[in-house]
Amino acid sequence: MALPPALIIGTGRWIWSSMWHLMVSQLAPRNNSGEYQRPESQFRQSISSDKTSPFPPASDRYTLIVGEGCPWAHRTLVVRALKGLENAIAVVKVSPDANAGGWRFDVSFEGCTALPELYQKAQPRYSGRNTVPVLWDGETKSIVNNESAEILVMLNDGFNEWAEHPTLNLYPEDLRSSIDGWNEKIYRYVNNGVYRCGFAQTQGTYESACKGLFETLDELDGVLETRRYICGDRATLADIRLFTTLFRFDAVYFGLFKCNLRQIQSYPNLGPYLRDLYQLPGVAETCNLEAVKRDYYGNLFPLNPGQIIPLGPDAMNFSLPHHRDRMGQTEVAY
Repeated sequence: MALPPALIIGTGRWIWSSMWHLMVSQLAPRNNSGEYQRPESQFRQSISSDKTSPFPPASDRYTLIVGEGCPWAHRTLVVRALKGLENAIAVVKVSPDANAGGWRFDVSFEGCTALPELYQKAQPRYSGRNTVPVLWDGETKSIVNNESAEILVMLNDGFNEWAEHPTLNLYPEDLRSSIDGWNEKIYRYVNNGVYRCGFAQTQGTYESACKGLFETLDELDGVLETRRYICGDRATLADIRLFTTLFRFDAVYFGLFKCNLRQIQSYPNLGPYLRDLYQLPGVAETCNLEAVKRDYYGNLFPLNPGQIIPLGPDAMNFSLPHHRDRMGQTEVAY
């Protein structure tokens, strides 16, 4: 005899719901209310000219390890491009391995085929998360830092001797208070906010994260009505940190992460602002929209079990005119 449809549906729903909560809890740690909690980065040393520093500034010594789909890694590529550090700091790419649940090197690096192997090489018995970006020291065979926010500051001012644009300062003293304030808000409500939406495990935590995300995007859109960039007439680290999330928003976060109240391109100021940043010298070359869609839709199995990758949106949209130069302000202050 055929089983009653209600029993089949109820059993399937219970099994899938239970497995989904288990998989998401492994993918994204949560608190007791079901809200996503991003773990702290573990390697936090700096490039320094201090004679006692084990990591002095140097050319051809350090390597950035990045995944093209990762927004945290992408921001380091943007600063590297804007500063003109391509000849001083090498880049090694990793790609997600859906079966192993981690990053694998596109080409073997330091004798390692997967990122966890490199972490173990740097720190035997390491038990933390194996994340990108990684700033790797080829001389001491160790990880300098794996916190993107701190790597950005090092790239901005630690390698000026070898930079093609040494006078470009994305973290100027006179704007640091403003930059830091915006960075804190953008991280909580936008950069990490989209993940708090996508990985929320209860309706309440999702709605709270989604409302906070769009309230902040609305605020930013208002600020950008009278300023070309977040902190005034110069692009800063606040813009770079926001850019890599906005670049992914309509293609990934809008649908996959349920951040679907509005698309970025529909905002009167945020949409053109996104195109403005994309069209800064060297930035477009760091952007791979197809890799972004492949990495998110193809590897976040709990959010997209069918692993079907959408065709749109068209990456050419980022190259459309932005008209923000009508504000009469400079793009980047070299």
